[in-house]
Formats: sequence, C-alpha cells, structure tokens
Amino acid sequence: METSPEKPRPTAKDIAADIRQKLMNGDLRPGNQLPAARDLAKKYKVTLVKVQNAYRELADEGLVYSQQGRGTFVVDPAQPPESGQAGGSAFVMLSQELSAMHETIRQLGERLARLEQIVDSDEPARVQ
Repeated sequence: METSPEKPRPTAKDIAADIRQKLMNGDLRPGNQLPAARDLAKKYKVTLVKVQNAYRELADEGLVYSQQGRGTFVVDPAQPPESGQAGGSAFVMLSQELSAMHETIRQLGERLARLEQIVDSDEPARVQ
C-alpha cells in the first residue's frame, strides 16, 4: 500500500486488507512476526490506534495472535490454538467444522467398504 500526500491516509480496514494480501501472497507465513504497531503507524503515517485496530480485526478473524511483550504473529493453522496462539473465533470454528467433516468422511468410507463387501459377495444383501 502506497502512501503519498495526494492520497488519503489508510484506515484500519485498509491496513488489515494490506496484511491479508501479504498473507495470501506468501509474503507473510505462519509464525512470522508482524512489524511493531508503532513502526507500521510511522510507515503508513497513521495513528497507533489505527494499526492496533487493524491487528485486532485480523486477530478476530483468527489470522494473527498477540503475545504481550513479544509482538503479533501470523497464526500457524497446523498448531492447535491452545499452544499459545490465541487465534480468533473464526479459526476455532473452522477447525471444528473441519474435524466434523473429517469424521463424516471416515464414516462414509466405512459404509462404502461394507457396501462393496455386500456387492462382491454372492450373498443377498440384508437390510439392517
């Protein structure tokens, strides 16, 4: 995101969108530390509060987490949220949905295996 005297200063949503884009491009990877909020505020020529609001928005989406005294980091989806990543509710909900889908797929696989056994055998199928 470019800043210039002709352009209006970015909002917290603009800053969050810029960081999201860096996540999608792979410029920021899981575990990477985001710049200090004060440094980013200087870069964008905005107030510290705007950057903090952007970081909060990203945390609420489950994309980043903050550790007091250490900084703000990109969430690693391979790590459970209990390992110090205070991922947002979106991350937790997505993780729960994926677990439910995995269980459904496992059950469907078992049913398919039973059906294949019935079809492969010469015995008539029994309805349960």
